[in-house]
Amino acid sequence: MDDQTETLAFLAYPEAFGARGRVERIDTHISHVFLAGDRAYKLKRAVRYSYLDYSTVERRRHFCLAELSVNRRFAPHLYLGLRPVLRVDGHLLLGPEWPAGEEEPSLPGAEVVDWLLVMRRFDQDALLDRMATQGRLTPQLMLDLADRLARLHRAQPARNDGGGAAGLEQAIAITRANLKPGDAFSASDIRAWNTRIQTALAVQAPLLDLRRDAGRVRDCHGDLHLGNVCLVDGTPTPFDAIEFDPDLARTDVLYDLAFLLMDLCFRDRGDLASLVLNRYLDLTGEDMPGREGLAVGGLPALPLFLSVRAAVRAQVTAAASRRQTTPTQKTAGAVEADRYLQLALDFLRRDRPRVVAVGGFSGTGKSTLARALAPLMGAAPGARVLRSDVIRKQLFDLAPEQALPADAYTPAVSAAVYDRLRLQAATCLAAGRSVILDAVFARPEERALAANLAAQAHARFTGLWLRASEEVMADRVRHRAQTPARDASDADLAVLLSQMRQGAGDVRWSILDAGPTPEMVLRQAEALLRRPGTEGGPSRPAGRSAPVADFFFSPGPAPGMR
Repeated sequence: MDDQTETLAFLAYPEAFGARGRVERIDTHISHVFLAGDRAYKLKRAVRYSYLDYSTVERRRHFCLAELSVNRRFAPHLYLGLRPVLRVDGHLLLGPEWPAGEEEPSLPGAEVVDWLLVMRRFDQDALLDRMATQGRLTPQLMLDLADRLARLHRAQPARNDGGGAAGLEQAIAITRANLKPGDAFSASDIRAWNTRIQTALAVQAPLLDLRRDAGRVRDCHGDLHLGNVCLVDGTPTPFDAIEFDPDLARTDVLYDLAFLLMDLCFRDRGDLASLVLNRYLDLTGEDMPGREGLAVGGLPALPLFLSVRAAVRAQVTAAASRRQTTPTQKTAGAVEADRYLQLALDFLRRDRPRVVAVGGFSGTGKSTLARALAPLMGAAPGARVLRSDVIRKQLFDLAPEQALPADAYTPAVSAAVYDRLRLQAATCLAAGRSVILDAVFARPEERALAANLAAQAHARFTGLWLRASEEVMADRVRHRAQTPARDASDADLAVLLSQMRQGAGDVRWSILDAGPTPEMVLRQAEALLRRPGTEGGPSRPAGRSAPVADFFFSPGPAPGMR
């Protein structure tokens, strides 16, 4: 194994980089990162693990080039090139920068001691893990990230030479080999996870292979936790994708997303995990059958994906804790690693799904309540929110925020919307996922559809009808039309007046006063869902508590109600 002691000492000085000021150093289990001037320089550690080998200069050069190539797909403005560490006349110095896409510079008379990956430096407080710790993650930021991930996944060609059951089995095998009893984990917890994960893999293996064959495997990021996403020029930007093993990154797109969802749950921001998951599914349709009618929706495999991601993080955190130098640091790292393993076990626990239908006229706040309830229901990261406004846009191959013409709101189209709502909800329930149906539900037959759907799936059902004064609803609809924030609803005052003229008939669902603040409406809904006869209420398991107000994106006459 190469000794990098001399190189590390050399890179500690700003003169090495021709920079002024102090050089900051960040250490990970596989890299050293030096921050100097407006650049960040990554030196790969001379290490060999079961899943990577950086033990020689040649291998580190190879993987620096691989990292540059892989990550320029995600962040071309961050990844700039390579730079060699040279020995000339017995002294170390940095060679010329080798920009991405250009020929390797000639280095006559110099010995290449090591290689550095050169990146544009960014503010460390722009890392999303730091923003999470500081309470600065917002719903809008996470929606933007979900949009970006959906675009990145869509841009990659489908691959059938990786992923599937065999690909996930490889990731599980690596994790199992590195999960060892000791300061962090008990032998019984490791045995429990090994047993449950193998069972889950066996159950989901046919689906994983079917999804691979249907094009759901792509060259993904592979390590998509919050510490590998930064805010650059106002845009959430993934970086530091896996380069050392293409098979680990060539995976199911939902497995890629699962790392982000798991990390949010671990940080007690399951509310944001729910928001990201629902937005991603709205944009990609990854929870729907394929065009051939095959059951390739990925939701049945999501608990498996989440559990593996948590276990991977557990073993990485445990390895990092063993490198700490003080007993306090070692203990803190071991405790954190065990929390990840407990989360991995929690993800594999089953919860009986339920259906909650949220109805009411435009401006009563259906979507706001649905979003707030979602992370409190069912298996992490919460219920699937199926919104009729979004489904209507999907029928016309439009993004949720794109406006539809009037002829997209005919009775025939509305019937197709409710039929798609039923099909999609049934698919989610079959996957063990709780569902929130967000629609007007003005017709008795539409409300009956929701109740029958739950009965057919043997799921618990609760119907919530939101009621507010005409003045309140009109103010909210008017405010929404004047607000640039994204929303899928095309309803205006004319639509609201039409709904009120037609009425809703005899509504036998639980009536909620939708006039107060969103927090008060949510409390009413939670109280109803906990009443005897509703077969259990919403729960707040670890990783899913959040300030209710975080769900409400814009102020208005009645804060954020939609």
